Amino acid sequence: MGREEQIEEREVLDSIFPEEITDISETSYRISVVLDDLDNYDEEAEQPSLILQVSYPADYPDVAPELEISAPHNTPKHPRLDVQEDRERLLEALQPTIEENMGMAMVFTLVSTLKESAELLMSERANAEQALKEMEAAKIEEEENRKFEGTAVTPESFLAWREKFRKEQEEEEQRKREEKEAEEKKPKKSAAKEEKKLTGRQLWERGLAGKADYDEDEEDALPAAMEKAKIAA
Repeated sequence: MGREEQIEEREVLDSIFPEEITDISETSYRISVVLDDLDNYDEEAEQPSLILQVSYPADYPDVAPELEISAPHNTPKHPRLDVQEDRERLLEALQPTIEENMGMAMVFTLVSTLKESAELLMSERANAEQALKEMEAAKIEEEENRKFEGTAVTPESFLAWREKFRKEQEEEEQRKREEKEAEEKKPKKSAAKEEKKLTGRQLWERGLAGKADYDEDEEDALPAAMEKAKIAA
C-alpha cells in the first residue's frame, strides 16, 4: 500500500514541478524551490533557490519522509540566506507540517512550507537591516539636532539668570544717575559772561548796549554810528 501511494504522489509532483523535479532513484528525488526576494535586495541578481531532497521510507506516508536541504550547485551566496547556517532552522520549520499530514501525501505541502519559511527568514533579515539603518539615521539626526539645542532651563539656572539680570539693571541705573549728577555739577555760564564776549556793534545791534562792556577797538565806532543814525532820522 505504501509503495502505491508513493508512486501516485510522485506522478502528481511531476505534473506540478515538471522543470523543477529530478529523480535520484525510484524512491528519491530532488525539487528545486525558487524563492521570491520580496524586498528586492538586488533586482539584477538571480532569484535565490533551495534544493529539497526527498527520500521515501518503505512505510511512507505512515512515517515521515527523509528530507535534506541544500543550495544549488555553483550559485552565489545570497546576502540574506545561507543554506549552510540556515539548514537546521528550515528543517525544524517543516516538522509541524509533517506531524499534521502524517498518513497522507505531504511533499507538495512541505515544498510550500519550505518556500514560505525561507522567504520569511529573508524578510526578517531585511526588516532587521532596515531597522538598523533607521536607528543609525535617527542617531545622526539626534546628534545634528543637539547642535541647535540651547541649554535646558532649570529652576536653578533661571534664578541665576534673574539675579544676573537684576544686577546688570541696577548697575545701568547707577551709571545713569552718576552721569546725571556729574552733568548737574558742571558750572553754568552766566548771561553776563556770554554778553562780554560780544563786540560793541553786536551789543548795539541787539539792544544790549549799556548792559555790558564792548571791545575797546570799537569804542569810537559805536557813538559815531549812533550819531549818524540820529542825523538820518
